[in-house]
Amino acid sequence: MTFANVGTLGAIPGKRDELVAILTARNDALREVGCMLYEVGTNNEDPDTVYVVELWESADAHQASLQLQEVRDAIESARPILSGEFGGFQFDVQGSPIRD
Repeated sequence: MTFANVGTLGAIPGKRDELVAILTARNDALREVGCMLYEVGTNNEDPDTVYVVELWESADAHQASLQLQEVRDAIESARPILSGEFGGFQFDVQGSPIRD
C-alpha cells in the first residue's frame, strides 16, 4: 500500500535555500528502494520553513531509505542548519482520482 510522508522542516534564519539544496540533490537510490515521489518546496510567507511531500511504495520502503548512506549523509549535512521545528504527518494512501 502506498505510504505518504508529509512534513515541514525549520531552517535557521537565512539557511532555507541551503536546506533546499541538500534535500533536492540528485539521489537515484531513493527510487531504487521504493520512492515514488519526493517534492521539496517553500513559501515566502514562512521564509524559514521547507515543505516535503513523499510517496513511497510502503512504510517499509520509507524506513529502508533511512539506512541508505546517501540519505544518512544528507541528514548529517542538514542537521547544523535545522532549527528544530518540525511538523507533519504520515498516512496510508487509500486511492487517487488521477491514477488507478
